[in-house]
Order: sequence, then structure tokens, then C-alpha cells
Amino acid sequence: MRHRMRGRTLGRNATHRKAMFRNMAVSLIRTLRSDENDPQKPKVAGRIVTTVPKAKELRPFVEKLITLGKKTAAAYREAEPLATSEARNSEGWKRWRQSDDWQKWARTVAPAVDLQRRAYAALRDKEAVDILITELADRFEDRPGGYTRIVRIAKPRLGDSGAQAIIEFVGERDRVKSKRRSPMPVAAESTAPTESAPAPVSQVEASAEGNESAEEKASEE
Repeated sequence: MRHRMRGRTLGRNATHRKAMFRNMAVSLIRTLRSDENDPQKPKVAGRIVTTVPKAKELRPFVEKLITLGKKTAAAYREAEPLATSEARNSEGWKRWRQSDDWQKWARTVAPAVDLQRRAYAALRDKEAVDILITELADRFEDRPGGYTRIVRIAKPRLGDSGAQAIIEFVGERDRVKSKRRSPMPVAAESTAPTESAPAPVSQVEASAEGNESAEEKASEE
């Protein structure tokens, strides 16, 4: 029985899986900041192609990192009013360093530093951590969760016919649900008596001529 066997092994040991998810997460995050002149730049930013089991295991790994980035960015914003704009080691900076404002700033910024170190320990890539804290944190600031989606690809992978899937960040290329049209209102039939429409002029003349001919025949008889 598979008690206490959470997740897919994917044919790898724990160290290999951890390194694989780290590399895949870095590749997914760094597609958001690719060089235009790079010959190996991704075709679509914020998207990678992998197998379905790997995408399902990578998704919670990446979403937890985005939550770390959001908390880090929020802590930095909270500590920003307490910081100084003086150059480091200048006279103004030294006075600020010895004041109580520095103590408040240090206590406020400490959680942000801890969270940033945790993100770096998981990714081991400075550029990916920077994208996580700046771009992705701002992008999903008002979103409580569900930062990625998985889309299956109909064409299997060549070689082993593995089922492929796309894992990408939400917010772009989202499907917009079309509004359902309401049925046309049906006019209620009125029960009031309606006046008969007047007969056309041609019918009135024809009926008058018929009456005259009938009267002539009766007089002859």
C-alpha cells in the first residue's frame, strides 16, 4: 500500500527530482525576461512544454515560489518609507545608520530578506529571484492563487509517445467567456376586441356593382 508516498517519483530519486524541478522553474520564470537578440529565446514568454506528469508536479512548486515573491515584495514596500536616499557611507547615511529610523527599517525589512533567501535557496538563480519579486509579484498582487495553468497538447512526444502539456502563467491569452444571449421577449396577446380593418376600395366598388346588378334583375322580374 502506498501510505505516506506523496507525489510522483517520475523514475528519479529525491535529489534528481529536486534539481529537475528547480531547473524547470528557472526556465519557466526566465522566459519572461528574454533577450530579443538571443537565438534561443522562447517563442512565447511565460510558457514551457513538458510532459503531463512533470507539469502537474511542477505547478505547486512554482506557485509556492510566487507566494514567497508576493510576501517579499509586500515587506519591501512596507520598509521603503523608512529607508534613506543618501549614498552609502556618506555623512547623511551614517547619521541615518545611527538613528532609530535604521532600527525600525531593519526590523521591517528582516522578513523580506528571509523570504528572499528562501526563494534563492529553492531556485539558485539571482535573475529568476529578481523576476519573481518584481514582475510576478506585481502581476499577481490581487490574485489569491492559481497563477499557472496546464494545457494538454494533442500531439505526443516523438520517441516515446509521451503525453505533452504546456504550463504557463495566467493573465495572458486567457479565454473570455462569451455572454449568453437572453431569449427574445414574446409579446403578450391582448384580449381586447380589435376593430375590423376597412376593406380596400376595389372590394367596396365591386360589392356596390354586385348590389346594383341584383336590384336590376329583381325589377325586371
